[in-house]
Amino acid sequence: MRLANFAAAIVFSVAILYVSFVGAGPLPALGPAFNPGTGAWTMAFDASIGRETQHLTGLQQPVRITLDRDGTAHIVAQTDHDLFLAVGYVHARFRLFQMDLLRRQGEGRLSEVVGKKALDSDRFELQLGLLRTAEQEWNGRPGPSERARMAILAYTQGVNDRIAQAEFLHQLPAMFTLLGYQPKPWTPIDSLIVKGDMTQTLNFTDTPLVMALLERSLGPDLVSKWFPVLPPNPQSPYDPGPYPARPTVAALPAPQISGAEAVAAADAYQRLASLPAGLVATGGASNNWAVAGTRSASGGALLAGDPHLHLTLPAIWYQLTMDSPSYHVAGVSIPGTPVVLIGHNQHIAWSLTDAQNQQTFYYSEVEDAAHPGQYSWNGSWRRYDTASYDIPVRGGPTERLTVKLSVHGPVITERGQTTTVWWAGNIPSQDLDVLLGVDQASDWQQFRDTLRGWYSPTHNFVYSDDKGNIGMISAGYYPHVKSGRPWLPMPGTGEDDVDGTIPYDDIPQVYNPPEGIIWSANQRQVTADYPWYIGTASNFFDPGYRANEIHRVLSQGGKLSAADMMALQTDTRDYLASEMVPILLTVMPASPARDLLAGWDYRMETGSAAATIWWAFWQTYIAQAFDPWWKAKTVPVDRSEMNDSLGQYLESQVMAGSTVCPPEGCSPSAICPTEECSRFPLNVALDKAIRSTLDTLAKSLGADPKTWTWGRVHQRTLQNLAKITGLDYGPRPDRGDANTPLAAPDFPSSHGPSWRMVVDWGSGTFMGIYPGGQSENPASQWYTDRVDTWWDGRYAPMLTADQAASAPGATSWKLQP
Repeated sequence: MRLANFAAAIVFSVAILYVSFVGAGPLPALGPAFNPGTGAWTMAFDASIGRETQHLTGLQQPVRITLDRDGTAHIVAQTDHDLFLAVGYVHARFRLFQMDLLRRQGEGRLSEVVGKKALDSDRFELQLGLLRTAEQEWNGRPGPSERARMAILAYTQGVNDRIAQAEFLHQLPAMFTLLGYQPKPWTPIDSLIVKGDMTQTLNFTDTPLVMALLERSLGPDLVSKWFPVLPPNPQSPYDPGPYPARPTVAALPAPQISGAEAVAAADAYQRLASLPAGLVATGGASNNWAVAGTRSASGGALLAGDPHLHLTLPAIWYQLTMDSPSYHVAGVSIPGTPVVLIGHNQHIAWSLTDAQNQQTFYYSEVEDAAHPGQYSWNGSWRRYDTASYDIPVRGGPTERLTVKLSVHGPVITERGQTTTVWWAGNIPSQDLDVLLGVDQASDWQQFRDTLRGWYSPTHNFVYSDDKGNIGMISAGYYPHVKSGRPWLPMPGTGEDDVDGTIPYDDIPQVYNPPEGIIWSANQRQVTADYPWYIGTASNFFDPGYRANEIHRVLSQGGKLSAADMMALQTDTRDYLASEMVPILLTVMPASPARDLLAGWDYRMETGSAAATIWWAFWQTYIAQAFDPWWKAKTVPVDRSEMNDSLGQYLESQVMAGSTVCPPEGCSPSAICPTEECSRFPLNVALDKAIRSTLDTLAKSLGADPKTWTWGRVHQRTLQNLAKITGLDYGPRPDRGDANTPLAAPDFPSSHGPSWRMVVDWGSGTFMGIYPGGQSENPASQWYTDRVDTWWDGRYAPMLTADQAASAPGATSWKLQP
């Protein structure tokens, strides 16, 4: 371990040398890194952890902290106030730079430390309004509950205790020196901003803008077929009904997208597309499920959860246990916030996936030269509200930004057509208080009642308890639009406004279903009979392959164990491949490639050549089916961005024995993709795609198909948060793809299971792992120490504070008033 730490320190020191004199990524060339008192060398202190006694301002009673061998913090406090103060101190001790980046991103203050390259991000964040919303949540009425206010204030005190201590002892994280600034004091609003960052990452979307561009170029008929409201392929909804009755609303004639609306949509779309990754949601990939005690080998309920997020170093999560008079909870938290987001307490366990319902709507505001600075709404002219901000820019002048706001939200473009955005993340809510209630809940009723106040992002909260019960509820705000087509930009005159939310009792939810299993993987939660609009198949409900595979495994006979849950979390079976490959084999002539596919178990393993052939074939087939249409219609949206939706439609056509006809194969009077095209039958299309695939693979990977292993083309990378590639982990060959329970989209993949947890109430075992480590310091033993365990599909026990105190390798701290 000492050798490993020494090697890590050398690597980081080399990176510092390079950055100090040359610069890298967002970092300028910085000589102060070599200051022996305050420079990068202070990281050596942070990397060495031993027994400590610290005196902290604001503590009421002594607090005991045990750091176990992998750095998990076990905090035991005599008052709730001291518990949250200690959490703030520990977060800042190990993740202060990460916390500062998160708040700066949401508050539009990155340019202050990295210069004008961050101006686009800062402008957008201030326009979108995370800062305005956080200020309303903290300062508005009714404001936080007493429970939440106490927790956030105590947490803030703990963070500031560590900032003051680090400044006094010259122990600030090295990245502050490299960037040449010191962190400002933490505030309660900063914690609400961090919550807003995660909300934005998961559910602020540009889909209506994309749909407007698609409809303008392809036409409404093709768009309704290829990008429907309801998924065209088989799905596995967890809530099959019955559903409440609701009056039917007559369909309105579909107006055409005007030229001005298309210009506005294109401008806003291009602007959002140019922002740094993570500011606009691009789809979800998370899994969770539960098994009732009656289906469990141990006799107790089972729960498994693995949210799939951007895989970074340091990781998104920080693992801890929290014990005080009112709290006994273990799991993972987001540095910057005082709560456990996913975990268990003494009686219940929970995890979550993104529910994917539409929470972002765009409005075309009606203006008139006779009414400058105004817009028409509900029959009268209203003046835009404004908010002004100063954006300090490192190495340049401060920029002044004025944001215009209508009743729908901020203006995001004035090209062609003034367009505003309504986003559920801008509704002031008390989600941190909800999570405090979840941390304290002891049964389903309390769990469900406290989630009534959860707004955004909408999540599928899975539940199990120590009595063998299971449940799931897709809690959050489900905007109800008066009329119109919400998947497109809508008129801002008032008729199509959001006028409320689906009633809480009517949102997707189940408790103790007769099958004894519940599952979610970002699929549409309900069937076509559900009476409410919750979003389209492309905004951004998953195609359903992970959900179908999870449901297939859980539905098999026999009792299930915690080991089965772990195996399913790391399973690489591609459900779509299991549907398509048997059909493909019917048109393939005998060949080594066909033999590989015929003997394949549909698992995307690094040593599988069949996996490579399948994946390359499906991408080729999608491209051959739709690229001619994209070219013929001059579609301004990258076709690959729409592959999930296009793939679902193509899947449904293949299963029906049909395919998509090229534009030249259509008669002028036919809507070609809706009818079978005799000149281009399915077997011809499949044969063309597989021949092209095999030719391409032979050219790129060699003549022998047996050598075309998945690990040669598919890797995974854990990306350093400061974008210093020398401090990334990987790229390294890895298993899985976008459709497997072990999700690994993209090439290389930098998204996936950010935290795996398995709970077995029958045996009283709690297991979890995330990629990375507890510390953001690359020289620390806790920077990447968990990666290999996670990569290999192994888990670590989630110890209690008492178990950790007596475990080998534990370190204890005492915090004193």
